[in-house]
Amino acid sequence: MDQPIRMKNNGQINIVLHAGQREAVIPQPKIETGKKDLSAEHEILKEIEDELGTLVGMEEIKKMVKEVYAWIYINKKREAAGLKTGKQALHMMFKGNPGTGKTTVARLIGKLFHKMNVLSKGHLIEAERADLVGEYIGHTAQKTRDLIKKAIGGILFIDEAYSLGRGGEKDFGKEAIDTLVKHMEDKQHEFILILAGYSNEMDYFLSLNPGLYSRFPIVFNFPDYSVEELMDIGKRMLTEKEYTLSLDAERKLRDHLAFVKTTSTPASFSNGRYVRNVIEKSVRAQAMRLLMQACYDRHELVTLRSSDLVFPD
Repeated sequence: MDQPIRMKNNGQINIVLHAGQREAVIPQPKIETGKKDLSAEHEILKEIEDELGTLVGMEEIKKMVKEVYAWIYINKKREAAGLKTGKQALHMMFKGNPGTGKTTVARLIGKLFHKMNVLSKGHLIEAERADLVGEYIGHTAQKTRDLIKKAIGGILFIDEAYSLGRGGEKDFGKEAIDTLVKHMEDKQHEFILILAGYSNEMDYFLSLNPGLYSRFPIVFNFPDYSVEELMDIGKRMLTEKEYTLSLDAERKLRDHLAFVKTTSTPASFSNGRYVRNVIEKSVRAQAMRLLMQACYDRHELVTLRSSDLVFPD
């Protein structure tokens, strides 16, 4: 039998044996008050967890977000108690293939850190190589500084960050990396940099500048979705749009996803993004079919049939 845990007035933890007799051990009102205080104190975490809960899979990511929350929260408690906390460098690296939820999680982290007063705004600035790399000497550093300026108070999210190191020593991408490294240190408490990309490419990218690796204490690995997780993503998208799949359509989509995952390289398959594209094209195909058939029955309006499914070539 579970053993309820209660807090005494003196702060001690009281483990109540024989839960059936708990009413005689501790007055009920005191229990409820303690629970409410604890719940209210961590309402921020609960809100973020609820949003993460709407995402398919990502169990390790959800666990990591909670660990980051705990780390920041306890460091604040240590600081209040006069204990050493050290610098909290919160720059991150997201490793994973396309369509695995990296941008979505980055937005949620920005929201979490804003509510915890770690970031003053919590907004997300998305960028790629073309947004940082200029056309002449000095241009790249200025473009990179301008982006960082926009990200102050929030998160600068650079997707496919490894592309900055592809051009070699004479490429302006190296200038962008050097500028990022400098500002990561100088303004580490003013913004958070998240670099994202394929796992192997990101590992190589870190080796290009000796100062990069140590500046990313938090690394999130985003695994590819399984076929069932991809089906779940598709069904959630359809439910939100007030559509449903017929049994034949559901079977056809599941078989197709299994085939694509087996025959595609991990880097070429866009996971959730792929499913979204299929759903959007299939909805348009269904609309055309109903228009040609002049069929506007409610059941038909919400049902996607196997003939409606449109898969990329």
